[in-house]
Order: sequence, then structure tokens, then C-alpha cells
Amino acid sequence: MDIFDRTRNVEEVKQLSPLTWAYVGDAVYELYIRTYLINTTKLKPHELHLKSIKYVKAKAQAEILEKIAEMLTEQEKDILRRGRNTKVNHNAKNATVQEYMYATAFEALIGYLYLTKQEKRLGEIFR
Repeated sequence: MDIFDRTRNVEEVKQLSPLTWAYVGDAVYELYIRTYLINTTKLKPHELHLKSIKYVKAKAQAEILEKIAEMLTEQEKDILRRGRNTKVNHNAKNATVQEYMYATAFEALIGYLYLTKQEKRLGEIFR
């Protein structure tokens, strides 16, 4: 088995926990932000880190979700609901409970789209 293989079918991905989608989505989104920053700035690594935090913190993700809400399909909104309503066993350090819930929903959507190989849709959302 290739550990980097993403050949799960959509039904298998749907059976995963929304927190698993969010776990993957967190990494995918952070990689996108890091790539965006190195392609659009000439910052040094420490400055890149500080700049990326502005995008990947829970409050920023909740704000992004609010901005893209109207462009989402019903299926994507369902994924968001599942991600938002999942019980998380810890508190956010620098975000309200609501911001953290919406950030988890955003990460779940990103993870779901990545795991179902919807790269074109990810690009539309990231833009």
C-alpha cells in the first residue's frame, strides 16, 4: 500500500469523522497559505510564519467561511454542518467558541475536498 495514495472513494471519505476531515484540511490549508506567501512575498522564514498565522488562526478561517458561504453547494454546506457540530475536546486559545466551531467546519470542508480529489473546487475556494 502506498501511504500517500488517496484512492478512497467518496463513500469511504463520507464515513470518516468530520474531525478527520478537519485534521487533513488544517494541513492542506496551511500548505496552501505557505505556498501563496512564498510565491507573493520575499519574506524570510520567521516573517513568513508570522504572516501565515494571520490566515490560519481560527478567527480568520471563520471570516473566510462567512465570505464564501454563498458560493457553496448544498453538499458542501452539509459538510460544514457536520464539521461545525462535531464535539471538540479542547478549547481554542485565541478564539471564541463560535469562531473555533466555524474554523473546524472550514477545515473539514477543505479536508473533505482534498480527500475526494476535488482540486479544482479547492482552487475556486482558495481564490
